[in-house]
Amino acid sequence: MKQAETSSTSKTEVPKHKNALEEKYKKEAAEEKEPLSPDNIGTETVDELPNPSGWRLLVLPFTPPSKSKGGLIYSQETLDKARIATTCGYVLKMGPLAYVDKDKFKEPWCKLGDWVIFARYAGSRLPIEGGEVRILNDDEVLGTIKNPEAVLHHIT
Repeated sequence: MKQAETSSTSKTEVPKHKNALEEKYKKEAAEEKEPLSPDNIGTETVDELPNPSGWRLLVLPFTPPSKSKGGLIYSQETLDKARIATTCGYVLKMGPLAYVDKDKFKEPWCKLGDWVIFARYAGSRLPIEGGEVRILNDDEVLGTIKNPEAVLHHIT
């Protein structure tokens, strides 16, 4: 009789398990911000970013899409690697001496709002909320493009 009581009480008294990390991750997922891109970066955010000095440019690296055209969702690790290895960025700010040297530059190689290509390890990386920005020298710009997705490698 005692065994019957124990088994019946164990069925009714299910201990409530509360996973603290589960709540934390749900909260973080709800608060997770979209990575910075030229479409969602506001003038307030740009104003808070450092002003490049001298002949330097402030560039926002291209953020690859989190989903493939076929609907495959890329892992966070894959996206982070792609962000680090990107060689394309959006010009946010230009220093006061950028492209002023007429002996070196006949005309500016880029302007504010252009997508530019640069070497993989060019510039200094500055982590900011929502991603990172790079400060490049004006002569580190290799070219300009219209659509960064047209020239970038597929994420593998």
